[in-house]
Amino acid sequence: MRSHFKFNRMEFSGSLGDLGTILPLAIAMVIINGVSASGVFLCFGLYYIASGFYFQVTSPVEPMKIIAAYSIAHGITAAQIQSSSLLIAILLIFLGATGLISSIGRNIPLSVIRGVQLSTGILLIIKGIQLIAGISPYQILHGAAEPHLSIQSLGPFPIGMILGGLLCILTLFLLDNKKAPAAVTVVFVGLIVGFILQQPSSQNSPLFNLSLPALLPYGMPSWHDFSFALLFLVLPQIPMTIGNAVIANADLCQQYFPETGQKVTNRTLCLSMGIANFFCFFLGGIPMCHGAGGLASRYRFGARTAGSNIIIGAIFISLVLIFGDNILIMLNFIPMAVLGVLLFFAGAQLSLTLLDIRNRKDLFVVIIILGITLATNLAAGFLLGIVVAMLMRSKKISV
Repeated sequence: MRSHFKFNRMEFSGSLGDLGTILPLAIAMVIINGVSASGVFLCFGLYYIASGFYFQVTSPVEPMKIIAAYSIAHGITAAQIQSSSLLIAILLIFLGATGLISSIGRNIPLSVIRGVQLSTGILLIIKGIQLIAGISPYQILHGAAEPHLSIQSLGPFPIGMILGGLLCILTLFLLDNKKAPAAVTVVFVGLIVGFILQQPSSQNSPLFNLSLPALLPYGMPSWHDFSFALLFLVLPQIPMTIGNAVIANADLCQQYFPETGQKVTNRTLCLSMGIANFFCFFLGGIPMCHGAGGLASRYRFGARTAGSNIIIGAIFISLVLIFGDNILIMLNFIPMAVLGVLLFFAGAQLSLTLLDIRNRKDLFVVIIILGITLATNLAAGFLLGIVVAMLMRSKKISV
């Protein structure tokens, strides 16, 4: 039992690997969509701990990206986001409980899985570069590369690019260093910079705010909220969730943890996400998933056991209990460039799964999925990639 839960510097380092995915999206949804900060981060903390105890290996938790991106871009209401949590929970529990997801997983070609993993990795690298360069949607919205720092540039050079470039170099030297784990060092340096250069807060209320999120903080959603969420949030999200958070994630876990990751299957991932999003509906969280990119990030920065989940889960829950909705004030001390560095190396790690593809037809499928994903989205890349992979099975087609 002890081997499943280690608590050391490397587990702590790996536990921070998801921050680059979680914080920009979650913070943007709190500010733009009005979701409860305490509800969101309490749900993340609880889900980290629950998935760690169940899967007994390091397990990623992150926002559902299509739902998050659409919500932020169109400013939809918190009630509609809440509705999507319940609807996607029902669909995922159905897929897992009936075993339908297992049948789907068995029939997905390996080339499609690798295509999804490579595409996710490249998207993470791009997102990381955007955060470092100060051109992500969140930064553009605030009109600043580092919205929470008092200094935006040193001479002609943006502060984020300077910080990000130095931290990337530092990370390269520390990737396998057990005395000074890369993610811990990067976040620690970022926090120091954040504390020194933090803008004066306009917060008038006390920083400490001992409180728990309320049940159904946005009230009971209307039928209009549910119908809108189904058409514009849930249905576009499902293919990406099945492709990346279920099938690609289960495959990657078996590569990383062939002996200890046996509980991570297509079926258990579906049920895990379904149950978690069911509770998100009542606690005011945002739709959450397990992503292959998050697993690659946690692994790259040192997480090997479920102890990493307990660490980050306890951190989030503690911050919520102490600061309540003021948790954003504390999280804003982490510069955007720091999150970009974490995403950049997570994407590079995930992209390396491509190395076992040797067949030209399989490689063609992977490249097609990547191209479609970059031109449209990962859900389209996954679905059309399946079609291309089926066509490649014909002996009449050669590439």
